[in-house]
Amino acid sequence: MIEFLKVFWSKCTSALKLINFHLFFEIFMNIFVLAIIFKFLNVFEKSVLDRISTEDKKSQMIRIIPPIFRVIKLVVVFIAIAGFLQTHGYSVSSLIAGFGITGLAVGLAANATLSNVFGTIAIISDKSFKLGDYIKIKNFEGIVEDINMRSTKIRTLDNALTIIPNSEIANTEIVNISAAHRKRLFETIGVTYDTSDEKLQRAVKILEEILENMPEVGKDYIVNLNALADSAIEIRVHAYVKTKVFATFLKIKERFLLEVIKRFREENIEFAFPSQTVYLAKND
Repeated sequence: MIEFLKVFWSKCTSALKLINFHLFFEIFMNIFVLAIIFKFLNVFEKSVLDRISTEDKKSQMIRIIPPIFRVIKLVVVFIAIAGFLQTHGYSVSSLIAGFGITGLAVGLAANATLSNVFGTIAIISDKSFKLGDYIKIKNFEGIVEDINMRSTKIRTLDNALTIIPNSEIANTEIVNISAAHRKRLFETIGVTYDTSDEKLQRAVKILEEILENMPEVGKDYIVNLNALADSAIEIRVHAYVKTKVFATFLKIKERFLLEVIKRFREENIEFAFPSQTVYLAKND
């Protein structure tokens, strides 16, 4: 029995000598440091997301932040592995070169996708628009329904869903109508040339009274006799409506025009329409 224990102890000591405790310690320390870095990145990510959510719950940065932090973690892991191998005599030059060639190939193959991703980041960082905004892009206009990593979806006025790549949006002119603090009411009212001077002055006064009695319209409106057109004496109305909602603006504009028609008819002020006067010469 004693002889057996001696043999067993001899084998155990031989096995322990083969174990490189220094290597295990380095691996443990690397894992420990990575865990601390990952913990810090998780806390920082949560802080950024909480701040964005507080400022704007509809911000699309909430979608972009997690993938960015995942990429950062992968880079940290790669650097840690490469550093560990380098310190133990392994050449990582070929590994880095391999990743470089692979990255180049993937980049060339996914050029359009990467362009859309960077376009998304540009749109969100510039705060060009957000979900629910009414915008104009190129020949399209409508309400923004979705912004993802590849494209932006716009619901047009005819209820069609238009999908535009973010790379194109980032490189074109964007008109954010919803960002306007108020909307412009710009109308030209034409009356006939046989309208008397008194009725012309009355027409201007009526338009001013209508605007004055509309609480949704700013008090910096302008009504003036603007031009002598081909078939009408034109009165120009320039005002601002206190709303950001396009549908609300259209209803206010409709009320204004209906009131103009009603008041002009009550005052027997005739609206002009395109017409021509033909003079015939009588030859004796």
